[in-house]
Amino acid sequence: MEVEQLAYLTCRGGWPQASMLDGAVALDQARDYFDSVVHYDIQRTDGVDRDPERVKLLMRSYARHQGAAVNYSVIRADMKTNDNSSLNDDTVASYLKALKKIFVVEDMRAWNPNLRSKTAVRTSDTRYFTDPSIGVAALGIGPKDFLNDLNTFGLFFETMAVRDLRVFADPLDGELYHYRDKNGLECDAVLHRRNGTYGLIEIKLGGEGLIEEGAANLKALSEKIDTTKMKSPSFMMVLTGTGAYAYRRKDGVYVVPIGCLKD
Repeated sequence: MEVEQLAYLTCRGGWPQASMLDGAVALDQARDYFDSVVHYDIQRTDGVDRDPERVKLLMRSYARHQGAAVNYSVIRADMKTNDNSSLNDDTVASYLKALKKIFVVEDMRAWNPNLRSKTAVRTSDTRYFTDPSIGVAALGIGPKDFLNDLNTFGLFFETMAVRDLRVFADPLDGELYHYRDKNGLECDAVLHRRNGTYGLIEIKLGGEGLIEEGAANLKALSEKIDTTKMKSPSFMMVLTGTGAYAYRRKDGVYVVPIGCLKD
């Protein structure tokens, strides 16, 4: 896929109705869903009356922190810049719990492998919307904004990649996790199956430099795993946004454009 098409699909999202429409009409599906969540759906979750403006602030903060392992206090501080009323971590937690119940957000748990070193593994959940278009709607942006800000585009592309990886992992009896340690070594996604096999995945928008960086991270993590206690990874993959084809590098790392994913 070309980068323009990728930006459009990230904003459109994976909604069944949107996939059958074109152009701006398709983009409206996510905006309508966002409005429904803010004004109606979150109110019906558990019968608690929640301020729509506060829900908007929360979802905007969540959109800015996609793919990051931030705690409630960070989100609360983000919200308080535009919310003068009392706001504590418990309030943020209750709002997020309601959003999880209606499948608006789906965080990713940390993976804790057996390592040769005693490096401390970060165990905070990584924040994700179930679909990138929800965050796009929360921030009120569109495809052209992504083309003008590739760093932000990369964060939202990661959410789309996680969405697709979860879909394809499910029939494999697999679940996605993330890995980060105190030294900064990370892996965007670990596909772990019930039979104990697993694959390491880095998500990059594209470009040789980012692909090299992703492959280096994967190899560094695989070398730290204690193979006397657990298996070596079944595969290592850099999942990219753009690219003409999927291929296997000489070092064994797969480079796969998101358009090549299939069951």
